[in-house]
Amino acid sequence: MNRHLSRRTVAKSALLASAALLLDAGRARAALGGLVPALPAPTGRHPVGRHSCYLVDTSRRDPWASETPFRELMLTVYYPACSVAGRAPAPQLPPQAADAFGQILPQTPLQLPGPGVDWAGTLSHSCEDAAPLPGRRPVLVHSPGGGDPRGLGTTLAEELVSHGAVVVSVDHPGDALAVEFPGTTPFRRDQVRTTVLRGDPRDQPDVFRTMIDARIADLHFVLERLRHAADLPLPPGLAATLDLRRLGVYGHSAGATAVSEVLHEDRRIRAGINLEGYLDSPSGELLPVAAQGVDRPLLLVGSTEFTHRREMDRSWSALLARAGRTVRRALVADADHWVFTDFAAVLPQLQAAGLITAERRNAVIGSVPPAVSVPEVRRTIRRFFARHLTV
Repeated sequence: MNRHLSRRTVAKSALLASAALLLDAGRARAALGGLVPALPAPTGRHPVGRHSCYLVDTSRRDPWASETPFRELMLTVYYPACSVAGRAPAPQLPPQAADAFGQILPQTPLQLPGPGVDWAGTLSHSCEDAAPLPGRRPVLVHSPGGGDPRGLGTTLAEELVSHGAVVVSVDHPGDALAVEFPGTTPFRRDQVRTTVLRGDPRDQPDVFRTMIDARIADLHFVLERLRHAADLPLPPGLAATLDLRRLGVYGHSAGATAVSEVLHEDRRIRAGINLEGYLDSPSGELLPVAAQGVDRPLLLVGSTEFTHRREMDRSWSALLARAGRTVRRALVADADHWVFTDFAAVLPQLQAAGLITAERRNAVIGSVPPAVSVPEVRRTIRRFFARHLTV
């Protein structure tokens, strides 16, 4: 079943809200670093805490670095907090990762600017290591898009947490544009690890397969560690809030591909959301989730302006034909592929500041205003998980 999430007719109040967002962003300029993009605040009643977590999987080698005998991961755990009064909000990206992100971004197919934007200055609406709010919370594991650092999913993660969930956002080093670790190792001499990707992985079948296989293994490892959360280095009391009987997954692009397959493989996951991720290889071979179907709720969310939507539809249609009513589909009108990330709110600010053209903004997130796209995407994801996990 298809349905459009947003309409071409935009309410006057929504346009005014969008204008206000851009005006506020235009005022928030750092004296030396350029434009400081602003992220929209979450709408729920809970303040948001966050904790960065370093994990090592000693059971496998790093697929992108043959000299490394283990797999390192970085997570951000977002959670409802008792209070964040008097605490400074955490940055969207860690400082060294943000610097690397700004240097590499202009070289990617997105063609977005590094100079003129203070990527390190962008703040979240969550506070590091705030005291967790007691209670039992559904857990949502998030995998970002190919090449994207986990911080590009900050806005959506904070929204879900403000309404009562715990979100675990996973970085996939070697793939992600820039990942900052707590320190170095004998095998990794730099604190920041940058991407090995060059161009679109869908144009390189072996690279695409490695990326998806690595992400699936990463997510299985994280899920297993969460089942022993008391052993993780988390703020006091946080592990006790994780209700893994209400476990969901969501991801964007390559992350969506990976979480869909993990949902298929791990029956302990109750529901998942695929934000515009392929369910086949570049050769057209269906992943098991599409070839065999899935018997738990999965929402496929796409954008109407995505250049490769017809290509992606082949694998989505295969799944829909096998899955019956457990799989549903939705579309965001006037939107493009990265509308499901923080770029939905950030790129209109860059356009208003003259740092990108309307054509470049539209090629990445579409023409839909952030006052429409951000609430629609948030609401759709929140309602889906509320229905199936009681978020």
